[in-house]
Amino acid sequence: MSESLGLDSNLALLRLLQLASPALPIGAYSYSQGLEAVVAEGFVHDEESAGRWIGELLDCVVPTGEAAFLWRLLNAVERGDCSACALWNARFRASRETAELRAETEQMGGSLAKLALELELLDGAAREMLPRLQPVSLPAAFALAAHGFALPSGPALIAYLWSWLENQVIAAIKTVPLGQVSGQRLLKRLGVRVQTAAAIAMTIDDDDVTAFAPGLALASSRHETQYTRLFRS
Repeated sequence: MSESLGLDSNLALLRLLQLASPALPIGAYSYSQGLEAVVAEGFVHDEESAGRWIGELLDCVVPTGEAAFLWRLLNAVERGDCSACALWNARFRASRETAELRAETEQMGGSLAKLALELELLDGAAREMLPRLQPVSLPAAFALAAHGFALPSGPALIAYLWSWLENQVIAAIKTVPLGQVSGQRLLKRLGVRVQTAAAIAMTIDDDDVTAFAPGLALASSRHETQYTRLFRS
């Protein structure tokens, strides 16, 4: 398995799983990224509609947006290019279309950066870079942590996408609600599309990187004033 991921050792694979784990203490379980709002409106109401909503985000929004930003940050950190890291971190934060989505990436990014410091993952260059990334977004913090674990950029991108997908499915299980088997069916069906999403993120031109997603922005903005909420976004 480590060869297929391009990793040097089983330890590196374990570090990859650690970084992608829902047990990572950065608060990902607190966010649904607008999913709770579309459930409340009845747009998402069962396994099929949940798969459609999450799948369309995975196919049409995340690859050219969040994943594309992360890919550039991963490579900038690898090069030690502080200016590029600051640029793409700032651009990603600016691409968040609602207060909730921006607060989400800043809270999770700050938590992951703090964790990386506590785990002594950041070398001298990364420690010097961190102040220029404030507020640090989740993709930027993830790139720093992945570098600290000596993970190649490709597998790190796949891990991030899987983590995003898993958190969306967990949110659907809680809010629709769905059974655990339904959740696993969604992961099985949608998981095969992660590699395609990663390929798009890796090959898209810089000028085409965009997080434009009106449906997601509307769902998120409606969630901000939703009467009852389980999630923070």
